[in-house]
Amino acid sequence: MYFIVRKTKKLEGEATIPASKSNSVRAMFCGLLADGTSEAVIRDPCWDAYVMSNVISQFGAKVTVEGNKWLIEGTGGELEAPKDVLNVENSGTGLFITTAVAALVDAYCIITGDEQIRYKPGRWGQPLLDALKQLGAEAAFSARGDGKPPLIVKGVIKGGKTTLPGINSQWLTPLLIATPLAEKDSEIMVKDLHESPYIRMTLEWLDRCKIKVDCDEGLERFFVYGGQSYKSYRYVLPGDWESASYVLVAGAMMEDAEITVYGVDLRDVQGDKAIVKILKDMGADINVRNYGADGIVVRGGSELSGIEIDCKELPDAIPHLAVLGTQAKGKTVLRNVAASRLKETDRVASIKMELEKMGAKIEDRGNEVIIYQSKLHGAWIDGHMDHRIVMASSLAGMVAEGTTVISDAEYVRKSFPTFYEVFKSLGANILRVQ
Repeated sequence: MYFIVRKTKKLEGEATIPASKSNSVRAMFCGLLADGTSEAVIRDPCWDAYVMSNVISQFGAKVTVEGNKWLIEGTGGELEAPKDVLNVENSGTGLFITTAVAALVDAYCIITGDEQIRYKPGRWGQPLLDALKQLGAEAAFSARGDGKPPLIVKGVIKGGKTTLPGINSQWLTPLLIATPLAEKDSEIMVKDLHESPYIRMTLEWLDRCKIKVDCDEGLERFFVYGGQSYKSYRYVLPGDWESASYVLVAGAMMEDAEITVYGVDLRDVQGDKAIVKILKDMGADINVRNYGADGIVVRGGSELSGIEIDCKELPDAIPHLAVLGTQAKGKTVLRNVAASRLKETDRVASIKMELEKMGAKIEDRGNEVIIYQSKLHGAWIDGHMDHRIVMASSLAGMVAEGTTVISDAEYVRKSFPTFYEVFKSLGANILRVQ
């Protein structure tokens, strides 16, 4: 599927943001492990929610969907051995949580994903596999020996001590979810944690399910009590701040725009809520009503100025911040971008490659990216099978002269399933073609 995007003169209207992808994935696994039936209200569910519902069904959960209400009949921790390969498709978070949960099963489990997940650069799954072995798993290895899926895991983890690099929160969250069901207590040490909002989100879910975890203020040491049991929950999932960011950035970049965004709340732990402050600091006209719970209004036409942004807690924001930087006076500096290189793609390299096709001037300095104000023009863009590259490139196409064609458009369903419909309703000059 492709998006064909042309310069957009005006964006106007209201946008309601779908439920958080990150919360949706956690909701599935907490429901799986809980005793009884959990209820998650998920507005406009993302594709990852459906994929994870299939995964947890193989572990023995029963999932019923009634509109936006998802009922998950849990296993009480008594997991079934999957009868088939567990396919997480394009979900990185789902891959790692599935792997850790598989280490609770006394049987061999095979976990795989789509082409992108199977061939990401580096040994990106190895830290979690090593930790599971240290905690007592009988087997935890990559089929090709490269730290990438397919992964083979056999439990059962017993507890103990392990240490993780902090560059990727997707290694820590799975251990926090799985180790409460280990026989003994577990101590997890983390070196230089990035993406801490995602860990705070995980801790909120554990608390919601009555799981006890002790951690220090700096999130460097986690003590998880073994032999616990998950309790069922009822929860309305918050809107996705990462998705909201695309709408807010688009409005701020336009010469003529007035958009009201509904469905997100600044009191949420999601790190991408920082986009509001970032846009204000750059000079955007943005008004937050009641922490955003009653809407966020962004208006175009303001001159934006480049600033320095610490992205240690914002790994998913790099692509759209890079696009924003091309429309800001002077230069925009994105610091601490290393975690962004471990996602669906090396997002620093991917967005740099695609924006340079459109005339952007960008410098990649390893853990820092510098974006200079640039006049963009249309181009053929590779979406890299990465929803965030596709969506960010679409924003670039809306402010670029000429026509921009973006491949892999179907991947937006992974996190922002209504991306096309929302922007079309606001007046964006965007078409979707097979």
